[in-house]
Amino acid sequence: MDTAQYLAAGVFIDSDSPQVIAFAKQVTAGARDQCEAALRLYTAIRDGITYDPYVDLANPANYRASSVLAAGRAFCIGKSALLAASARAAGIPARVGYADVRNHLTSPRFYEKAKTDRFIWHSYTELYLAGRWVKATPAFDRALCERLGLKTLEFDGETDSLLQPFDRSGRQHMEYLNDRGAFADVPFVTIQADFLKTYPSLMSGHGLSGDFRSEAVAQTMNSSEG
Repeated sequence: MDTAQYLAAGVFIDSDSPQVIAFAKQVTAGARDQCEAALRLYTAIRDGITYDPYVDLANPANYRASSVLAAGRAFCIGKSALLAASARAAGIPARVGYADVRNHLTSPRFYEKAKTDRFIWHSYTELYLAGRWVKATPAFDRALCERLGLKTLEFDGETDSLLQPFDRSGRQHMEYLNDRGAFADVPFVTIQADFLKTYPSLMSGHGLSGDFRSEAVAQTMNSSEG
């Protein structure tokens, strides 16, 4: 399989960024092989970059790997782009994949703005390890999962790692509805057009302000009590 395009830098998966290169080098230093390097990058990005959907969904910076690394916070598309870029910088072929999902656990204000619990273009990363593509989802950091009562999503480098259908209490969490496939770079223009049609309220302004984590935790606690 020709993996050249999945090792080359893209506009959003900017694996040629000096900051991304330095990050990948630091995280993977001493790794025995590509699988160990991939696991280190996955954990570093999952837990080191705060998951936060309260970002400006119209701003290209929130989709670009180097910008996400600098900000230290992002939603799933940005975090997946950073994992793909860091993997490429470490010599591991990588691409980004997308699916439409139904997220049963979110903040009330985000739901009110989105007008739906169906979220399109949810992103994960595909890494080429040991001769095959494996899915990894670095979206929800460990600290957030612990506060929400979710089991932290692990990745072993061998099996697909997608978000859990249920939380620890058995409540519905993530339901995959439609697979949109994998791409060599973030299809920003297409995503923007679909977001504008589907979430006009979210796309107006510069994103929601406030503390998503605290609001999501409060919602989860209220659901448990109910």
